[in-house]
Amino acid sequence: MGNNRLAAALALALGVVVAAWLLADSLVKFKQFERSVEVKGLAEREVPADTAIWPIAFSEADSDLPRLYQTLQSKNAIIVGFLQSQGFKTEELSVSAPSITDRQAQDYGNAELANRLRYTGKSVITVYTRQADAVLKAMPELAVLGEQGIALNTGDYENRARFLFTGLNALKPAMIEEATRNARQAAEKFAKDSDSTLGKIKRASQGQFSIEDRDGSTAHIKKVRVVSTVDYFLAD
Repeated sequence: MGNNRLAAALALALGVVVAAWLLADSLVKFKQFERSVEVKGLAEREVPADTAIWPIAFSEADSDLPRLYQTLQSKNAIIVGFLQSQGFKTEELSVSAPSITDRQAQDYGNAELANRLRYTGKSVITVYTRQADAVLKAMPELAVLGEQGIALNTGDYENRARFLFTGLNALKPAMIEEATRNARQAAEKFAKDSDSTLGKIKRASQGQFSIEDRDGSTAHIKKVRVVSTVDYFLAD
């Protein structure tokens, strides 16, 4: 009876040892299987802008309100004519309602000047076009408007020309493929340097696309970039 109990205890102990060994071995194998490397792949393109938004603003002052409105309308017509001569279509141009300020109604400023030129008005003609190159070509020609007595507010930040790129969808497939390929090349080099073999993809994440000006002086040239992050399994 005692021998049976001893044998059972030994068998149980042996079973525990074997189970522990098997568990430890499986954990080691599992951890080896889980070895991985995370890499990033970059893809970049430089593309020309395909859309431009170009506000052209000017201001006038007068003591007579109806005459001020007439002056604004007359100069609006001159600017529209100039833009049409540069190749822009009527549907690409919009004229905003004039913004009028009554200086006499304000509690600050030069009272004498306010009485002499009571009203100030600002008008904005905006070009919205797919002809970004035409905007670049026309901008240096604005001096012609100055010669006709139109003082443009070109120094104002809100009146700067904006250039956009709207063709991202056409670039996405090729750029994603390039970013993924570059990520794999980096992973293969890492695997080679570490005497490992590159396995399948464990996980992957697609980074957001960004569109930025190439630099501060060439807003009409855009830099498009995307970064893909890929995690690969490694094996000995």
